[in-house]
Amino acid sequence: MLENLSHSELVKLVYDILERVDKLEQENKALKLELAHYKNPKNSRNSSIPPSKDENRPLKTKSLRTSTGKNSGGQKGHEGTTLVMAVEPDFIVVHKPGYCQNCGKDISTIAGELIAKRQIVDIPPIIPQYTEHQLFEVKCTCGHHTVPVFPDGVNSPIGYGSNVEAAIAYMHTRQYLPIGRMGEYFNDVCGLPVSQGAICNILERFAQKATSAYKLIATKLESSKVVGSDETGARVNGKKGWFWTWQNNLFTFIAFSLKRGTSAILDNFPNGFLFAVLVHDCWKSHFETKVKTHQICIAHLMRELKFFEEQYQSNWATLFKKLLHEALELKNSLSPPDFNSTIPRRTEIEKRLSDLLLVQIPLEMKEVCTFQNRMNKYKDYIFTFLYFHEVPPDNNGSERAIRNVKVKQKVSGQFKTQRGAEIYAIIRSVTDTCIKNGQNILAAFQTIAKLQPE
Repeated sequence: MLENLSHSELVKLVYDILERVDKLEQENKALKLELAHYKNPKNSRNSSIPPSKDENRPLKTKSLRTSTGKNSGGQKGHEGTTLVMAVEPDFIVVHKPGYCQNCGKDISTIAGELIAKRQIVDIPPIIPQYTEHQLFEVKCTCGHHTVPVFPDGVNSPIGYGSNVEAAIAYMHTRQYLPIGRMGEYFNDVCGLPVSQGAICNILERFAQKATSAYKLIATKLESSKVVGSDETGARVNGKKGWFWTWQNNLFTFIAFSLKRGTSAILDNFPNGFLFAVLVHDCWKSHFETKVKTHQICIAHLMRELKFFEEQYQSNWATLFKKLLHEALELKNSLSPPDFNSTIPRRTEIEKRLSDLLLVQIPLEMKEVCTFQNRMNKYKDYIFTFLYFHEVPPDNNGSERAIRNVKVKQKVSGQFKTQRGAEIYAIIRSVTDTCIKNGQNILAAFQTIAKLQPE
């Protein structure tokens, strides 16, 4: 059949075949990429998807962590904890034999020798204490009747004291108990009926008392050198809202907002953090904050690069990830004074970063190209942690500070009102700040509960 075709017809046929082959190759490449999405789906270990949204938990063998060379478990020199016997026990029960096991003689009156002792620690029954405040009117010899007033906090015929108030705030934000189960606890364990409405009123009153501490935390963060920030979604009466956090090693400030944009930041910190390095996950709103400079989260970048390795077998992603690991190793090897001097290895790492960002990436790797463009835009904020000893390379601290919101929702369900979400944010801010400063949370809450609402 081909021999009957003219030269021009043969040339046209060859071009048609080549064009079809090229089209089929393009379709094949696109189908392979689409198939790779199913073989290597995004999850919490290779992207910023939270673990709660993993359709199937990724294998734990696929971890971003590298070996430290240490054995698993407690390390040498680690200070353990154990139950310690009381020096002066509250009760002593003496066990002495009443007769001789050999001859049967009565030996109960003979003084014995202490050879061993053991202790049992227990909690006595919790019994509510009722304190009655009585006002007496006194008539002076001059004829005037003087009447005292009830002290602060004694505002109704009967009410709950500061210890009950502190315990409810503690259960709400530290133990994540639902309001209904709090009522059960007080009724079953303490023999004290507390309705759900009373609990809500107590939380409102406690939040008002904690507002001064809440504002102080914000002030301390505004003048800090390092601040991390993050946000997470939350349901409030079926609608989407956002919990935001700004934190460092000493303070945690959490706020609820119906917005996820820059306006939510300005509502809480209109002046920004002028002296701080702001550590975050590269969410665009954070770049609108007034700060000294930024540090984008290396852990987030690592997860994205891991996905590119799985999805595209990208050698560029492997080289980038290796460079980040080397920067982390350098960070761990430096002492505080080193950060103020010239570090040749830091300069070399930054040079390799610049070279990587100039590499031409195949256009079919669209996500990798987008990532590279973003890194070019924010390249000055990738290795900030190599210039400041106190700046962490990741935003894990902020994620820990905000993760409690998800725990609260899993245990207790959604927040019923916006004010309920705001109350939780205020009290949880104080809770997390107490934890970071090694303070007893319940003791701190008992102090707050004795204050007057603002």
